Amino acid sequence: MNKLTITKSAGVATVVIKNPPINILTIDLINEINAFVLSLKDDRDTKAIVFKSFHDSFFIAHLDLKIINGSQGGQAASIEFSHMITNIKAMKQISIAVVDGVARGGGNEFLMACDLAYGTENSAFAQPELFINIPTGGQGAVQFARRMGKGKALQALLTGADFTPQQAEALNIITQFVPKIDMNAFIEQLLSTVSAWEVRDIMMYKEIIATSIKDEDAGAELELRYFLERAKEEKTQAIIATFLKHGGQTEREAKDIQGIFVDTAAELSSKNQQLTNHGSREVALHAAFI
Repeated sequence: MNKLTITKSAGVATVVIKNPPINILTIDLINEINAFVLSLKDDRDTKAIVFKSFHDSFFIAHLDLKIINGSQGGQAASIEFSHMITNIKAMKQISIAVVDGVARGGGNEFLMACDLAYGTENSAFAQPELFINIPTGGQGAVQFARRMGKGKALQALLTGADFTPQQAEALNIITQFVPKIDMNAFIEQLLSTVSAWEVRDIMMYKEIIATSIKDEDAGAELELRYFLERAKEEKTQAIIATFLKHGGQTEREAKDIQGIFVDTAAELSSKNQQLTNHGSREVALHAAFI
């Protein structure tokens, strides 16, 4: 990888995008992102991917204008860009964009492909493609329509105007506005919870949500199926029994439910460590409820 700096720790992969001068989505960068995302297909150890930028002013500027042409190579590169957006959306892991700069066009489409996106006061978001005589090519119009509704999406696409992070949050372009001074602590706290879950937990909720957006009844059926399957698992029964032991379904829940979660996780982790020490192949449970 020449344009991505990837570090992994405790179930989290942090990806810094570095494509000078302003993080244009060139074909080389697109290919590297695709290769990285596809490499995670069978990875059960990595739970979350955090995308950041090396640049002080840009998250990702936009798709390389030099590939927007009728040539065979340009068309192929544009298709690979579309594939990149689809591949990010299909990731099993939770994908998080941390935006501390401008994200327009393909950059905005990139962050909307991620599961979660957070923007600082330095961020700006737009889909101004019509000014160069093209529509959005990475599902920008599709996402605007789904997130904003007809009128607001049409206005945003026809004007191409920048949105502030506060406006972007209100319009569901990003998940939340977070001041830059608070961003690192905010992401660290988020990841401390998310990275404790199994990849199957993340996949489960992503599937339920995606299905429910398309069809409420189908989402309800899928949710119930997962619920009934999980209820039969030994892990579930062990957690419930320990939760009740430490004050679940008692007055303690009113003021200290997090304490019950902590005590439950600690006891289960201790028991599983004992099994591990005796040669068990079971993996010790994470403190999943912290």
